[in-house]
Amino acid sequence: MKIFENIINHKINNITADELLKYGNQFQISITKQQAAKIADYLKGKNINIFNDAERTKIVKEIARIAGPDTAKQVNQLFIQLTK
Repeated sequence: MKIFENIINHKINNITADELLKYGNQFQISITKQQAAKIADYLKGKNINIFNDAERTKIVKEIARIAGPDTAKQVNQLFIQLTK
């Protein structure tokens, strides 16, 4: 199971704005190109573990600041689905 956690975390820590837009469309998460770029810049190289509740909460708060609380709530729901 640990290998899947590593794969998911690696993807999140190296995601691009275009990938975020693609996933946003796929999971019906409203996000603009500018928001995707800011979120991708924030996540890049942070080595974040979304399986850790405290780290996930910190990320979601930053996404709320960048893209708004509604988008952050949707992203958090997606993170929760990925961590189950």
